[in-house]
Amino acid sequence: MSRNFAVIGAAGYIAPRHFRAIRDTGNRLVAAVDPKDSVGILDSFSFDVAFFTEIERFDRHLEKLRRGPQENRVHYISICSPNYLHDAHCRLALRVGADAICEKPLVINPWNLDALQELEHETGRRINTVLQLRVHPKLLALREQLQSEASDCQHDVQLTYVTARGGWYHVSWKGSAEKSGGIATNIGIHFFDLLLWLFGPAGESRVYHADPRRMSGFLELERARVRWFLSVDPADLPFAVEPGRRSTYRSITIDGQELEFTEGFTDLHTRVYERTLAGQGFGIEDARPSISLVYRIRTAPLSPRDDVAHPFLRDRT
Repeated sequence: MSRNFAVIGAAGYIAPRHFRAIRDTGNRLVAAVDPKDSVGILDSFSFDVAFFTEIERFDRHLEKLRRGPQENRVHYISICSPNYLHDAHCRLALRVGADAICEKPLVINPWNLDALQELEHETGRRINTVLQLRVHPKLLALREQLQSEASDCQHDVQLTYVTARGGWYHVSWKGSAEKSGGIATNIGIHFFDLLLWLFGPAGESRVYHADPRRMSGFLELERARVRWFLSVDPADLPFAVEPGRRSTYRSITIDGQELEFTEGFTDLHTRVYERTLAGQGFGIEDARPSISLVYRIRTAPLSPRDDVAHPFLRDRT
């Protein structure tokens, strides 16, 4: 059965992955909204998308569809808006009778999850989120391998993620900790969710460095000790960078062995959509551990650096 989708945040970076996932799962994009009107990409997917630049008119349109013929109502709303608006846009989706598929982080502050769960119960609708690394074939195989080990097995893990950004990043909502959640939330949420999923719940957490460009710390998980370093500063790349060329360095090592999973990213959103449409989407409780952890990290006092600090931190600051 084909479902009708609407998208909030149609002009953003991540929206095209949702457009493709909607199309590739055999569904229809019928409405979209964004305060920016540079959305010509919509024509690559359909010429029959009702587009709005004001959320109020978009809301009214969806409410009109909800009260009309059953085949015209919107079944899912995909949320690709800035992080600080996710909570409000999930509420909008449920209020107009749709399920939500929301980009990460589902919310910035963990206590907002409880209020969203209450709304799920009130409306009978569901909020799903996009945890696409959990459907990566290599990572699924790794998790199965790790779960077969003895429960007391401890791994040494090093996470390094540097994705160079220019001055625009810090002027945009992404550079505002209040709106994005800061570095750990905005660019780190994928990896913290992955680590928790692979190695179990978090215990001790220390933050050695935090500024608008980079963060670094140490994390004790049930089955791993993790040194992590996150940055948007081009100076932190371990190679020379030029505009228009490679500008991201992603590395996870487990006991000194590189975890290679850069291939296979192209259809992960589609795989998440397939799971969601089959009733196996990632919900609020799946998202809760990583959201709670990054909140702890961004509100933690700095700890004195010690011998487990990430080598990028020792070498570069």
